[in-house]
Amino acid sequence: MSEVKEQGVIAGAENDSENLLVVRNLKKYFPIKSSFFKMTVGNVKAVDGVSFSIKRGTTMGLVGESGCGKSTTGRTILRLQEKTEGEVIFDGQDIFKLSKEELRKLRPRIQIIFQDPYSSLSPRLPIGEIIGEAVREHNIVPKEEIDDYITRVMEACGLQEWHKNRYPHEFSGGQRQRICIARALALNPEFILCDEPVSALDVSIQAQIINLLRDLQKQFGLTYLFISHDLSVVEHISDTVGVMYLGNMVEYSETEKIYSKPLHPYTMALFSAIPVPDPDYKMNRIVLQGSIPSPANPPSGCKFHTRCEKCMEICKTVSPEMREVEPGHFCACHLYDPDLDKTATSADTAKTEEKPADKTPDKEIAIEKETAGKESAKEKPADDPSKKDNGKSKGKKK
Repeated sequence: MSEVKEQGVIAGAENDSENLLVVRNLKKYFPIKSSFFKMTVGNVKAVDGVSFSIKRGTTMGLVGESGCGKSTTGRTILRLQEKTEGEVIFDGQDIFKLSKEELRKLRPRIQIIFQDPYSSLSPRLPIGEIIGEAVREHNIVPKEEIDDYITRVMEACGLQEWHKNRYPHEFSGGQRQRICIARALALNPEFILCDEPVSALDVSIQAQIINLLRDLQKQFGLTYLFISHDLSVVEHISDTVGVMYLGNMVEYSETEKIYSKPLHPYTMALFSAIPVPDPDYKMNRIVLQGSIPSPANPPSGCKFHTRCEKCMEICKTVSPEMREVEPGHFCACHLYDPDLDKTATSADTAKTEEKPADKTPDKEIAIEKETAGKESAKEKPADDPSKKDNGKSKGKKK
């Protein structure tokens, strides 16, 4: 139950034929340059040791707050950005060890759907040309079949043939996102990175796009990495879910397990914010205190300890390891460390033993002071009558 896996991924996962993508200890740092000498004075740790695997034909959801490194993780996996450290193994090949020619041959198999469909489409090209440009470049089909091929791809994504000659500004937001999906689908990919593809759309249009992605997955056997901050959408489309916080993966499991029984305190707080469509239901909202620390200067130990209600002393100094708490359910938290219980109990016992020893002398001193005060109070009335008699006798003599 408490067996530690190597960076959260089962050892030998890259050799498993079921896994299309395996990410191991991926890091992406952005250097901070000084203004005058242009020297590196620090690093923004956008992605700091992320590990997971995705099986063929499944969808993994990646969730977390804005700025936690979700999109940077996706772009680094596709090698749109160079890594700082780690491995990205796609179908048995390390993407970062491929030459330019080998990477160019691999490009049609890994595609991306961007968050903003309007800015990711060229405003100077018609839709037919946008979808067919990469098809011609990579020789997906013979030249004489390109036009019919583009039509079939557009119809599979809910677009009409007469849309070919129209420009992006003539479409709505949902139609533009369908164009982006068609552009990615036209290259016959095996893996598609969906970088918040429905965050800029209305709720009704979101449902249409999500259903379209699921239908295309069944039809073409696609594998998705679905990045989003909408937890309800992720629950609907994903088979497995990974939760990120400040560049680290804090929890990873199957969708049903992680939504029914979240383990990490951050995951609990995140899921407590999911709105429930019932006005009579009382939400047990967990409100996190403080703000997210800077990725350029993250706190020591567990990065979440500055906002965690269950923080312990070890959380401030020691970074937790990703552990398999339940079968297939991984969590990076000291609360599930079996060796920590013994340490915590011994520390608490030592504190309790020290407290009485420290307090006993204080009590004895206080008792001694009280008794001394009482004795002095008793002695004073015995002296007072003599003093009064002396005064009276003096007066009589006078």
